[in-house]
Amino acid sequence: MIEFFHLKKDIPFMRYGRVTTAISLITFLFAVWALTAKGINFGVDFTGGTVLEIGYPQAAPIDQIRHSLERSGLTEVTVQNFGSSRDVLIRLPSKTGASGAQLSDQIVTTLRASEPGVTLKRVDFIGPQVGKELYNDGALALLVVCAGIMGYLAIRFQWKFALAAIIANLHDVVIILGCFAFFQWEFSLTVLAGILAILGYSVNESVVVFDRIRENLRKMRNRTIPDIIDNAITTTMSRTIITHTMTQTMVLSMLFFGGEALHYFAVALTIGILFGIYSSVLVASPIVLWLGVSREDFVKPVKQEQADAVV
Repeated sequence: MIEFFHLKKDIPFMRYGRVTTAISLITFLFAVWALTAKGINFGVDFTGGTVLEIGYPQAAPIDQIRHSLERSGLTEVTVQNFGSSRDVLIRLPSKTGASGAQLSDQIVTTLRASEPGVTLKRVDFIGPQVGKELYNDGALALLVVCAGIMGYLAIRFQWKFALAAIIANLHDVVIILGCFAFFQWEFSLTVLAGILAILGYSVNESVVVFDRIRENLRKMRNRTIPDIIDNAITTTMSRTIITHTMTQTMVLSMLFFGGEALHYFAVALTIGILFGIYSSVLVASPIVLWLGVSREDFVKPVKQEQADAVV
């Protein structure tokens, strides 16, 4: 394993397990409150609506386009660059009393009033039924991923590790959803893809720590369980810092330079990575400790007959 630094003394993470778990619980409850009180601001992908791809002969004035559409009565419109600075993606939720074709004609007419060279490249109509199906399929995908993670960890490690990891992963998912609910950021299919990616990413970090804990349980026979977990986290810290720094650098580049099309996807990944580090180390590990993990879970005790034979 590549290490930028090597700590000679283990950091007593488990000594502060109650504090870190309390912080997680408070953050989790805040996210649940945001989801309950404000709800998720679902995008057109889930609610149904009209999506247009508009081409401009030169760089598209995004703010001017947005203001023009709002002045024409389309106040819930979303405008963002798509592909290049001359291509614009416009999303509009379903509107009572107006069909998708009427809304697309109104948008194109409004835009051509200020720029005659505007061209309509693509228009998609997403019905409410399709949006509902996408919502149900997305929720099912989350459940399947969580079930798969629990099954994998239960087979590879033990049920205590599986339960701790899934609680930590759900902690990350709920916090991401809570942030989107609190700030009313648009929740689209790309954000859902980001959450699914975070589930896999976070469980990978948990697996690394759990692997070291299992190894320590077999090697460090004269140490207590909290000491074993502290050593596992400390010895993998260099790897954790390197991995997450590189990943976060890539995600931040998408956040600041990827444009509006990737903005909320990158926001979801940023929140998930930050809390994924925290939960893998300071949520999953204390839960494993409180569930009563012991050496006997991995190292079978020597039977009395075998002990007598050795003597």
